[in-house]
Amino acid sequence: MNKNMAHTENTQITETAEQNWGWREPEPAPQRKRLSFGVLPTVALMTASAVAAGAITGVVLDQQGGDSPVVNSLQQPNVQQTTHREAPEGSTEQVAQAVLPSVVSIQVASAMGGEEGSGSIISSDGLVLTNAHVAGNPNSQLQVTLNDGSVHPADLVGADAATDIAVIKIRDVKDLPVISFGDSDQVQVGQSVIAIGSPLGLSSTVTTGIVSALNRPVRASDTGGESSLIDAIQTDAAINPGNSGGPLVDMSGNLIGMNSGIASLSSTGQSGSIGLGFAIPSSFAKRVADQLVKDGEAVQPMLGVNVLRDDLNYPNRPQVRGAVIGGVSPDSPGQRAGLKEGDVVTRLNDRLIDSADALIAAVRSHDFGETVTLEVTSQGESQPHQVEVTLTED
Repeated sequence: MNKNMAHTENTQITETAEQNWGWREPEPAPQRKRLSFGVLPTVALMTASAVAAGAITGVVLDQQGGDSPVVNSLQQPNVQQTTHREAPEGSTEQVAQAVLPSVVSIQVASAMGGEEGSGSIISSDGLVLTNAHVAGNPNSQLQVTLNDGSVHPADLVGADAATDIAVIKIRDVKDLPVISFGDSDQVQVGQSVIAIGSPLGLSSTVTTGIVSALNRPVRASDTGGESSLIDAIQTDAAINPGNSGGPLVDMSGNLIGMNSGIASLSSTGQSGSIGLGFAIPSSFAKRVADQLVKDGEAVQPMLGVNVLRDDLNYPNRPQVRGAVIGGVSPDSPGQRAGLKEGDVVTRLNDRLIDSADALIAAVRSHDFGETVTLEVTSQGESQPHQVEVTLTED
């Protein structure tokens, strides 16, 4: 059975590309991808993999191509002795000290150039959770820089482009510090969070913010036509190109999300944080990562229906806002539950469904074997009815 629930459409994508591996400042990065965000159609999303820049004696970052560097070159810095002190309990400082050792920078070299992203160590023998758009190309060469500065080669274990999740394995390491997984299902809007990663190649960068929204369906398509859709945690913690794959943690240092994309006011080029960052919930990321480690691939729970992303002209559709079913696969969970072509799904459990992507993201947020309740309005009906569907992978 076809496991894709939505027709794909051409969406605009932007992703940073070429990276200098030498000692000179980078040339302007060629535009390869641009992401669009269905909730805010005038706002472009871009994946946050970075062009690393600069030299050991200093970092010069001028994204606009002007004469004034963002960070001036440093010559013979004065070294001052500092006294170590215990970080206050529950502080950003304490969380950073606990989490930073389990965060890595990932350098990627391919025929299309070099990129840099971030990742979280999830096993003491070197498994790292990151984004598929960072490290999912099997033809790329991977290199990982640990928090202590040591550099190691790495290999791709598995990647799932549909969910933008990948796992890589650092070679010949042991006893690495491992990040602690939190329960992203318990995350609340307004709670404090910390983002850690390597924005613009600046490793071990820590930024703070709050969870500003939950259950944002964020879709991106690459130039190869593969589409990813995440049920994102939205945060105003500063996330920039290079943070992709890095952790979003709570104030106990637990991983609640994997930073994956940012919204941009620019539709033509690379941009930085405007306070709209998006992270893949950790519970979902762990489920996919476990499949990738075990099987090298991942599958998602499905209704077995095809939902329309362009449904305004669908004939005789009920005049309600939701996800319009364009077809139902034989012997699927949707067919067994009585769903029909032309039905409009407006709610899944207590979650409002206002688009095809919202339904896909909501279904993927549940696990295999779970039973969900859908609120459905059928053609010719003025009132919705409820149906129960048990999710399967086929």
